[in-house]
Amino acid sequence: MKVGVFTVGLPDLTPEEAVQEIKDAGYDGVEWRVTRVPDEVKGEEPSFWGNNLCTLAPTEEEARRARRISEEAGLEIPGLGTYVAVGDLEAADEAMRFAVTAGAAQVRVGAGAPDGRPYEELFAAAREFLAGVEDLARSHGVKALIEIHHRTICPSASLTHRLVSAFDPDLVGVILDPGNMAQEGFEDYRIGAELLGPYLAHVHIKNSAFERPAGGGVWESRWAPLEDGVVDFGLVFKALEHVGYDGWLVMEDFSSVRPSREALKYNLQFVRSFVEPPRSG
Repeated sequence: MKVGVFTVGLPDLTPEEAVQEIKDAGYDGVEWRVTRVPDEVKGEEPSFWGNNLCTLAPTEEEARRARRISEEAGLEIPGLGTYVAVGDLEAADEAMRFAVTAGAAQVRVGAGAPDGRPYEELFAAAREFLAGVEDLARSHGVKALIEIHHRTICPSASLTHRLVSAFDPDLVGVILDPGNMAQEGFEDYRIGAELLGPYLAHVHIKNSAFERPAGGGVWESRWAPLEDGVVDFGLVFKALEHVGYDGWLVMEDFSSVRPSREALKYNLQFVRSFVEPPRSG
C-alpha cells in the first residue's frame, strides 16, 4: 500500500513547502485540501480548518499549480479533499474538473448531516445527489468518494454502504476512516471492510480518544496521536489485508502533539511498522 498525506494536517506549511517535506519524509503522494479560505481568517494563526496555508482554491490555475509542484516533488495525487456539499452538483463538477487538470483520480463529496429532518429524507436527498455525481464521475473519469464521518448520515461502514450501494463502485466509492468511527459509528473493522467490498476505495489514518470531565459526566472526544488512542491500527491493517485492499493510506493527523515536520516522519514510521512499502518494478 502507498502512503500519502492530506494537507489539511499541515496548516503551517505552504503547498510548495509541504510537497518537499512530504517527499523528504518518504511518502508516495499528497492529497490536496481544495476549498476557499475565508478572507476574514487569513490574518489568523495557521489552523486546520481556519487559516490553513496548505489549501488550494478550486480554480484552474490552482489545479495546474497542484499538478506542477506535485510532479516536481515526485509525488502522486491519490485524491482531493474537497468540501462539496450534498446537492451542489455545480461544485462537484468544478471539483472534478480540478481533479482532471491536477491529475487526481478521486474527489471527496459530502453526504449531508443530521439537521432535524427525518433520516430517510436526508438519505433520499443524498441518493439523488449521488446519482448526479455518478453521471459527472462517468463524464470526467474521476471517482467520487464518500467519507465515513461522525456527525453525518454516514458515520459507519454499514450506513455508508446503504447509501452508495445503488451506484457503480468504479464511479462512487468510500473512504474508510477509523479515527472518525472511533467518535461515532464504530463497527468491527473486518466486518466493515467486507461489507464495503468493491466500494472500499481509500483510507484515512488518524486517531481519537475521550476525556472524562473533571466533575464526571459525558466524556468528550478529542483527536489523538496515532500511537495513543482508541483505534487499534493492528486490527485495521489486518482487516484491510484480509479483504485484499491495496489502495492508499493517507495521513490526517489532527492531534497537534508534534510539529508538522516531525509528525510527518513519525507517522510514516508508525504506519510502516504495520505495512510494508510497495515493491518497485
